[in-house]
Amino acid sequence: MNKNIVIMVLLIALSGSWAYFFGLNQGRKDNPLPQNPPIVARQELSQTTQNKAVSNENSDIQQLFKQQKSDVFVTGKGVVKKVLADDNKGSRHQRFILELPNGQTLLVAHNIDLAERLPNLQAGDEVSFAGDYVYNNKGGTLHWTHKDPRGNHKNGYLMYQGKVYQ
Repeated sequence: MNKNIVIMVLLIALSGSWAYFFGLNQGRKDNPLPQNPPIVARQELSQTTQNKAVSNENSDIQQLFKQQKSDVFVTGKGVVKKVLADDNKGSRHQRFILELPNGQTLLVAHNIDLAERLPNLQAGDEVSFAGDYVYNNKGGTLHWTHKDPRGNHKNGYLMYQGKVYQ
């Protein structure tokens, strides 16, 4: 058999397999893969996964505190224990203390020169977060809860009343 014919047959077979496995044949009636998985299932999975990640990561913060480690990117959620006065020296920061589900406290220093302030924040409000954890003997500090304007640092955020502040 001619070598070129063998190569052509192999290429055709491979392209058909490629299309099948990567969903390029979704318009065909014999496609066994679902074209539109139920949105509800994806939302439920996402919410479940998100809740597990938050609780696991809050326990990671407890481990960082025990090990006195700093400059580690973390995510989690907590309840506002106390709203503090803004720090206006240098870059301005909105400050408040979160209590994590395990009872550990975390000072949040949210740069309001780079990100929008959380409006009407009060004790008892729930806040989700992503940022850098820095150890201190009172539970730690969370900063970098915003986008890095230079693009050199992982972006953090605060989520409050359904809105993301970064």
